[in-house]
Amino acid sequence: MKVIISATLRTFFGRIAETEIQGNTIGEILRRITEEYPDTGKGLFEESGELRHFIRIYADNRDYTDPAKHTEPLDGVREVLFLPFIAGGSPEDSESTGGKKSIISDERRKEIKLDDKEIERFNKHLLLREIGVKGQKRIRAAKVAVIGAGALGSPVIQYLAAAGVGTLKIIDPDEVSLGNLQSQVLHSSRDLKRPKVASARDTVRNIDRSIEVIPENQQLTAENAQAMIEGFDLVIDCTDNYKARYLINDACVLSGIPLIFGSIYQFEGQVSVLGHGDGPCLRCIYPEPPEPGLVPTCAEGGTISPLSGIIGSIQANEALKLIIGIGETLSGKLLSVDTLGLQTRFLEVKRSCRCPLCGDHPTIFAPEDFDYEDFCGLKEDEAEIHVESLTPNELAHRIAQGDPITIVDVREPHERAIVRFPGALVIPIGQLARRQKELNPEQDTIFICKEGKRSILAINTLREAGYKGPLYNLKGGMDAMKDIIFANEGGWL
Repeated sequence: MKVIISATLRTFFGRIAETEIQGNTIGEILRRITEEYPDTGKGLFEESGELRHFIRIYADNRDYTDPAKHTEPLDGVREVLFLPFIAGGSPEDSESTGGKKSIISDERRKEIKLDDKEIERFNKHLLLREIGVKGQKRIRAAKVAVIGAGALGSPVIQYLAAAGVGTLKIIDPDEVSLGNLQSQVLHSSRDLKRPKVASARDTVRNIDRSIEVIPENQQLTAENAQAMIEGFDLVIDCTDNYKARYLINDACVLSGIPLIFGSIYQFEGQVSVLGHGDGPCLRCIYPEPPEPGLVPTCAEGGTISPLSGIIGSIQANEALKLIIGIGETLSGKLLSVDTLGLQTRFLEVKRSCRCPLCGDHPTIFAPEDFDYEDFCGLKEDEAEIHVESLTPNELAHRIAQGDPITIVDVREPHERAIVRFPGALVIPIGQLARRQKELNPEQDTIFICKEGKRSILAINTLREAGYKGPLYNLKGGMDAMKDIIFANEGGWL
């Protein structure tokens, strides 16, 4: 059986994209995978032996995540996909909407008038039978909130503005930095250190000054989430972290607003329409996010520049279909795109009756802020051993004075290629337990990663494996250390 490995899990599979595994049930395949690739145990399974909640399993695009299906024969199945979390029809409305129902009412559509300039501007839409004048009026009447003005937000905002969406609210708390410009084509070098929402507003105005742009240069929180999207027809999630994605999902479901989800990592992306009709919400698909550090973010793992344009364009396309009321949307489907292998897959996703938000017996009735590490079970309590940390300056001082220490780098190869740590021992997190004999328990061992999160996971992994030596985390990771390294590297070498 061919088994396809998503990029976010390849660290545990020796970096392969696919493999052949003997087995005619999901259970057999999982068992033999862990025998052939021992490091996969940490990535795929909880300590209890259950499949992690942020991973879904598909056999020829059919969902086999439920353990009850793990004993079903896979007769005729050609491939199995392990996909981690990285982030309906209606009665006929009119001939121009192809039998689908628009999220924009006829009353609001009829209030819109197109002048001669707009008829010329949007002539390519007006020529399409599925859009026409009625469809373009719905676009002009639409109010869309885009959360995140970065890599995904760049194509989404620009294409919706070019299409003529009447009102755009853009929510982002960050400023433009030099590292953003590789993929965030909404901004340019003249926007450095400006709020992203200000740069986005100017870009939209250069496209179409008649669009109402509402910039919100603030963080989305449990207290303001529903108020920020109140009165909007559609929300598009263009964020880059798990905490924001669950907060946005919860606010949209509780407010009854459809959500277009998109995520990217390295060469892969995912898109879906959530909370629309009988379709699922994010919690139905991924009940819990992965532990911090277990699955790298795009900031840690990188992305190829055009990927955000591809996924963001699909998000914008889904938005326009919902607004106009045409075509088949991604409600009830998860589109997985692999740009390196030039493959796309449409995976079935369903609303879960056990979902705490939209299930038959909900337990979530308001958006709630949560501590991500606590939510994932990594936050220390009084009963746990404290994870000691060193600041970059403290580590630099110990190196300079020649202290007997071991430095372990748990970053990915491409991260080390950008900034290396002289003299560090390279051990991936999945190999720590079986390679612990390479460490000296009589001296301090300092773990480093990009931001200081995966290194905490590494320390906890070693402790669980029974290692007794002193372990330290580099606070802030290489992001906080790199200037000191550049200044001292000659001496350290």
